[in-house]
Amino acid sequence: MFGSTRRQEIYERIRQSSKQEYILEEMIRLGFWPAEGAMPDDPADEIRRRREILQRLQSLRTEQTRLKNTARMLRDIKRKRMADSKQRQKETKARCENKRVERAKAWRQRQATDITYLGQYVSAGLSQRTNAADSPHRTFASPAELAQVLGITINTLRFLSYNRDVSTVTHYVRFTMPKKTGGVRQISAPMPTLKYVQHRILDLVLSGGTLASDSAHGFIPDRSIVTNAQPHLGAKVVINMDLEDFFPSITYKRVRGLFVKMGHSEAIATILAMVCTEPDVDVAELDGKTWYVANGPRKLPQGAPTSPAITNLICQGLDRSLNYFAGKYGFTFTRYADDLTFSSKDGNPAVAAMMGAALHTIRKHGFTVNSKKTRVQRQGCRQEVTGLVVNDKLGVPRKKLKAFRATLFQIEKDGYEGKSWGNGGHILNAIWGFASYVHMVDPEKGMPLQERVKAIHQKYNWKTPAFSTDRPVNPPSDMVGTRTVNPFNQDTEPESSDTVDSQAAAAKPAKAKQNLKSSGAKEKPDQEKPWWKLW
Repeated sequence: MFGSTRRQEIYERIRQSSKQEYILEEMIRLGFWPAEGAMPDDPADEIRRRREILQRLQSLRTEQTRLKNTARMLRDIKRKRMADSKQRQKETKARCENKRVERAKAWRQRQATDITYLGQYVSAGLSQRTNAADSPHRTFASPAELAQVLGITINTLRFLSYNRDVSTVTHYVRFTMPKKTGGVRQISAPMPTLKYVQHRILDLVLSGGTLASDSAHGFIPDRSIVTNAQPHLGAKVVINMDLEDFFPSITYKRVRGLFVKMGHSEAIATILAMVCTEPDVDVAELDGKTWYVANGPRKLPQGAPTSPAITNLICQGLDRSLNYFAGKYGFTFTRYADDLTFSSKDGNPAVAAMMGAALHTIRKHGFTVNSKKTRVQRQGCRQEVTGLVVNDKLGVPRKKLKAFRATLFQIEKDGYEGKSWGNGGHILNAIWGFASYVHMVDPEKGMPLQERVKAIHQKYNWKTPAFSTDRPVNPPSDMVGTRTVNPFNQDTEPESSDTVDSQAAAAKPAKAKQNLKSSGAKEKPDQEKPWWKLW
């Protein structure tokens, strides 16, 4: 057994080197030959050199054999390259996936505290967050701060300010009201959540609507049509001019520019302007859904709490210019919303020069005059300013008072059934509103009328309505901020509570009327009607 193992080791050593080298190594080991070439004609070095040469020769033969097989070599190269490429792709994919996950995580975190996109064409300035250093108005460092001050979540603010060309969601209830001079007026009443936010903007950003020129009297605390008409009492000449499409002529760009001028950053100005403006929409039914399609640019909606204050701020330059020309030509100027009034106590004022300067100034500030409502009233005829007579004493037109007294007489005699006053609403509420209007203009005449209306209310057990200017203090209970709205996927966006309210408003009146007809009961008066019937 031992001899066989020894023999195998010897054979293995001979195969690895050569027979001569093995013999030499054994002779050196046994002491018959020196380890290095000390003796003459020492063959040890030659034997070792020969072994190295043979090994090198063998490797060259192996390489030669490999190189002769070109196809195999190319396959090996390609296989190696493919393996390296797949490995690199795998590493790149893993690296990109990690980056994507990190970006998505960072995006979700930013979306929870910031607004970076509000739709096409309006998002360019959202990255600019620098407020004017010397602004006298309250400014906000970020959309998150603005949302906090308004008392809503950042998701609610994004939802209310997002620009949708086509959507199943609307923030307004739209209806028309007849104008006194004919035609209809388009009213856009904001939904509860938007209305609350707009009231907050009015109070906290627009200073409650008190920022206006001394010539403006519309929608300003402690000013009214009475204060607008009083400066023109006893004038020799009164000029009335009207701005055509006043609210719709003020577009999103002008509103955004106003907020920038007030010192807000581009981002905050964009968000505020989006909340305060809305485009006209076309309503379409498709696949059982109601779609609202934007038709035209965004503009101030007539019916939003913020619109009057914004118009007064935008018209400050117009008011200054018109006031300058009025003083130059000897006139007194006031403005109530879109109604412009110039009066002069001079017997022969420069009417043509005043009207020419006014027309030029109005066009310069981006407005258009409604020529059908332009009037020049001299002392010999009835002079009216915002519906009030200003010849000698401020008052309601005599013809209208006479018609109102006749209506009260008919109600006292025959009852209110079948009677009407004004453009709508229940007759018992309408007569109280007009009596209060007369009392505001002329308390001496208005007091007896109010007493007569109160007597009518008592006769029919009707609660006299109380007028209140209180604004919502707390957000609506159905605030949409409890969910996250995805503005990039409008087709799958869940409907907000506002949408449900609007759909219910469309469905309930028809159902209510059907129930009344089937029961044979009379329709309830306004004070017992739901909100959608009060219009």
